[in-house]
Amino acid sequence: MGINSVAVVADLGESFGNYTIGDDEALLGLVTASNIACGFHAGDPRVMDKTVADCVERGIELGAHPGYPDLVGFGRRLIEASEEEIRTDVLYQLGALDAFARVHGGTITHVAPHGRMGSIAQTDAKHARAITDAIAAYNTDYVVICQRGLLAEESRKRGLEVGYVFLADRGYGDDGMPVPRSHEKGLIHDPELIGERSVQVVQEGTVRSVDGNVVPLGHDADVLLLHGDHPTVLQNGIALRAALEKADVRVAGLRDVLKEKAEVALAR
Repeated sequence: MGINSVAVVADLGESFGNYTIGDDEALLGLVTASNIACGFHAGDPRVMDKTVADCVERGIELGAHPGYPDLVGFGRRLIEASEEEIRTDVLYQLGALDAFARVHGGTITHVAPHGRMGSIAQTDAKHARAITDAIAAYNTDYVVICQRGLLAEESRKRGLEVGYVFLADRGYGDDGMPVPRSHEKGLIHDPELIGERSVQVVQEGTVRSVDGNVVPLGHDADVLLLHGDHPTVLQNGIALRAALEKADVRVAGLRDVLKEKAEVALAR
């Protein structure tokens, strides 16, 4: 299904003050793109500054990872907010990360809404409208990383390009969507399995669900995501890259993957 290339992204910059989350330095050698926390669900100005600088130095695409103002819950709790609050919170975070990108000579490529904000936007029109209104008002060149659903639809209505993501370390249901983290198979802890699933998604467009069924995702996988706070994220990343290499899947930046995808579509 689709082209035999994919971007690899990890959530980065999610440490805060004296608290360290993930191993960003090691992950930088495994990814082609980054989702950088913008200070609301995680991250702080010092962490953002260093993360952006490190990504620019290594040629890794910069992505904004806006979320709810929820440091305690890591942005994974539903926050009751108005459409205007969601829109302005996302806009605020885009501007914050863009400041560091400009200072370090980089450019933001994409936006990947974080946690509960991002997941609910697949089915909730208020969230989908607010997030995409903010992105479109700020920069229509930004790609929106998401799964199928309302967020993708609202993005396209506003002329925003969509990059479909597969959550490589999460279990999926028979509906082709991730199951809740609370599910006993919600998180995958076998790095080799993560690699195998990722190759299957890129080459066949299907995933084996938590119930053992092979189900279609309903879209290409443009980008494979590793969660930076996963306990075995480094091992997951190593196994993922090894599996892609063995299967001759080309790993590239998101912009390159989407460009190749568009060229293939035009040639058909």
